[in-house]
Amino acid sequence: MRRADRTPVGTADFVVVSGVREERLFFHTDVCQEFGGSALVELLVSKALADSIREGATVVPLCPMFAGHLRVHGDAFTASGGVFREPTPDDIGVITRATLGEA
Repeated sequence: MRRADRTPVGTADFVVVSGVREERLFFHTDVCQEFGGSALVELLVSKALADSIREGATVVPLCPMFAGHLRVHGDAFTASGGVFREPTPDDIGVITRATLGEA
């Protein structure tokens, strides 16, 4: 996510797993401290989830920020057409391989 002047204010890192339906394994979210605050985190997570709905991807919330958001707002997310599932131990392996450049 960027400000109008193109300065980055936060990122939501994920790995894409292709299959019958694309999955996005969200594993890290970061908001720059100078722009920090819970409202910005919520905006970042909400935008990433809206993009996932629009692009037909299943969300897998490994990141605590995404998991917490979906615990509270999961029903609204699915009512809007979103799909998510709980992470599995295999998902941790995918993230580990991807971050080590092995995927």
